[in-house]
This record gives sequence, structure tokens and C-alpha cells, in this order.
Amino acid sequence: MPVPAITNIGMRNAKTYFGDMATTNLYQVFIGPGWQGDFTTKLSRAEQIDFGSFGTTLGLMCSDASLPSSTYATAEVKDNFMGITQEFAHTRIYTDIDFTFYIDHDYQVLKFFEFWMNFVSGGGSFPASTNPAPNAFRRFNYPKYYKNSEVYIKKFERDYFIGGQQSINYQFINAFPKSVTSIPVSYGPTDLLKITVTMNYDRYVYGKEVSNSPSKENQGTQQTTEKPVPPTPPQPTTAPSNRELTPTEIRQGVRRNSTTGRLIR
Repeated sequence: MPVPAITNIGMRNAKTYFGDMATTNLYQVFIGPGWQGDFTTKLSRAEQIDFGSFGTTLGLMCSDASLPSSTYATAEVKDNFMGITQEFAHTRIYTDIDFTFYIDHDYQVLKFFEFWMNFVSGGGSFPASTNPAPNAFRRFNYPKYYKNSEVYIKKFERDYFIGGQQSINYQFINAFPKSVTSIPVSYGPTDLLKITVTMNYDRYVYGKEVSNSPSKENQGTQQTTEKPVPPTPPQPTTAPSNRELTPTEIRQGVRRNSTTGRLIR
């Protein structure tokens, strides 16, 4: 097989290859009520958070995320060919993913993830006590009660709402918060409070979809309505001229039609 030749792009063709690239700041995170059991009921009882209305806000508060990745665990084989070591994949490993969320004025985002972490280890059924018992213990919940399969990332581009444009979707199966990073606070310049959550999951499902035509709510400035072109009014008919024939026209045999008044040869 010959070695491929080098491609000469040139400035004229550069826009064809690099003029329409994907960007990093157009995405949306979705966390739905995918828990089995009474997770949302206990969340409402312990933190007074109604997940039905809070779920949409939670996804929009995600300021940083990453598209998932995976790797393979391999085994070495040294006996097939002398002097050559080969590797073969036997397990696919899905790496953890980080999400960073803004914290709202009522700390509902912070309360939600603190409750989820507490729920994993058997707490969260009731509001926290002001006098915790010194001999408290943990009895962890079954995974099916704290894992959520309705966690999504959708990546799209700015022309997505025009219609007919493609987006890519990632669904995380059996996701749960593995760790929550500490949140630094300090005197000094004011900054927005954020929380970073590391999510673990069994696997992810990759998919794609094509956007529909924009609805009236999403049209905005994305689509302009063409104004109908008015019909062209009929042009007035020029009245026949009654001028006298010139000597040149008489020599050329031009005469006037007695009915229409037009000059004819």
C-alpha cells in the first residue's frame, strides 16, 4: 500500500475545511427523576425541594462539563510472534466525569448534592438533627435506589434551532455523585459560588438527533419572514404618435398604419 500524498490545501480552500468548526460553549445538561424508590419524596421532606420544577433549573446551572471518554484494559500476549508483544482489549473502562454548577441564592443546588451524597450512605430521610448522636452509623442504600439513568449531556451548535441540524447526545447509565469538592470561600473580591461534582456511572450511550423546524417560541431572530412581493402593475400603453414622417423614413418606405397609427415598413 503506497504512502498517502500530502494534501495541499491553500488559502482558497482553507475555509472549506476550517470555516465551520464546533464550539465548546453550546451544550446543556439534563438530570431527570431517574431514581427508583422514594428519592424525590425524601428530598422534598428533608430539603423542601420540589424536583419537578428544580430539575430544569439544575441543568441550566451547569457552568462546566466534559464529554465522556473511555479506555480499555488490555492483556499482553508475547508468544504469537517472536520478539513482538501484542495487546488485546478485554474490558472497557469508563472514566469519571466532572460537572460544575453555579449555586443559587437559596443554596438549593448545594442542598441537592449534599442530600444525594447523604442518601447514598443511608441518610437523608429526615432533616439533619441539631444534636447528632455520637454513636451514629451508616447503612448504605442499594445501588438501584441512589443511581440515576436520566443524566444527559446534549452538544449542539448555534444553528441548531434553524431546523435540520445535528446534535450529539450522551446518556449516563446508573450515575451517582462519587465526590463533591470543597468550596472555597474567602474575604476579597466577590465571585460566584460554584460546586464541582464528580459523577461515576456504569456506562454511557452515545446518540445523535436532527433538530426539527423551529417553533414560534424559538424563532426569535433565528428566522426571518419573507415579505410577499407585490404584483407589478400593468404598464400604461403608449399612445400612438401622430408626428409627420421624416424625409429619411419616406425614402426607406416607412408608412403609417391607418388603423393603429403605428409606423411600419
